[in-house]
Amino acid sequence: MTSGPTITELSDRARAVFRQVVEEYITSGTPVGSKTLATRPDSLGLSPASIRSVLHDLERGGLLGSPHTSAGRIPTDFGLRLFVDGMMQASEAGAEERAAIEAGLTASDRVVEDVLSRATAVLSGLSSCAAVVMVPRTERVLRQASFTALSPTRILAILVADDGTVENRIVDLEYPVSSAALVEAGNYLTARLAGGTLADATTRLQREIETERALIDSATHDLIARGIASWSADDADRSVLIVRGQSHLLDDAAEADLQRVRSLLADLDDKVEMLRVLDDAREARAMKIFIGSENKLFSLSGSSVIAAPYSGAEGRIVGVVGVIGPTRLNYARIVPMVDYTARTLSRLIG
Repeated sequence: MTSGPTITELSDRARAVFRQVVEEYITSGTPVGSKTLATRPDSLGLSPASIRSVLHDLERGGLLGSPHTSAGRIPTDFGLRLFVDGMMQASEAGAEERAAIEAGLTASDRVVEDVLSRATAVLSGLSSCAAVVMVPRTERVLRQASFTALSPTRILAILVADDGTVENRIVDLEYPVSSAALVEAGNYLTARLAGGTLADATTRLQREIETERALIDSATHDLIARGIASWSADDADRSVLIVRGQSHLLDDAAEADLQRVRSLLADLDDKVEMLRVLDDAREARAMKIFIGSENKLFSLSGSSVIAAPYSGAEGRIVGVVGVIGPTRLNYARIVPMVDYTARTLSRLIG
């Protein structure tokens, strides 16, 4: 990211003008000129010429940029980061917003996915942005397993979970196994390890092997271990992403920059990359704000993400909720809303 001055290195006049530019840009979404700033009630009595001089200094410092040679200035991603971290005054969500969040999330239905879906609808409506939520990862419980030979060393591992879902995985072996070993491996998993999660199955299998209680040969053991590993690796990536309110991204200001909006919508369709972005907030266990080029996923669309983790049972972080929109988001208003939504979800599903 561009290096530049810190808040303390800016003069009082520069800070005041910079704040005005950011506020005007967040409101209008268009470049801000010296004449616009000079007519503000809080213009500090500066002339357009004096304001232009300050704008020039702020641009040299990397806080502002000019989209066109004849246009006014807009905050850079670095400038918005400086504003959010050093100048923004965010407090609690407003009373009306808290009431709307509470009303939207406290319906009688307690199906977690439905509550989370409502959370995105409420947050999207309040913020006029697209809203996203990472649904908690769930580990499937084993009901039945079987193995079928596709070739002497390529095996199809079939897992049936207690919710009725069926998962097939290809397992490549270094040596051929007999049909009897395939049957034995499937029977062993089904009879001995059914009723537990894949993580439970892995732990129990290893324990039985170590204590020599698993009466299976090495080939069968290897087949079972590889089958469980292939299913478990998939379980680690089973987070589901709910996205609502993409239409909010097509506002009046976006009409002049349809390519950016198309890029953002494409980013939202890339669920794998979007989950990785939200995972940063989950792993940090704290609110995360990504502004424009700070995250490569949104470097082309020039978008921002505000995301906060929420907890499940025993206070364990299980997912993330947030909003996505243009970099000119009203951060001071939206950050508290996202935070309150996350805390409300934690209370409801914890």
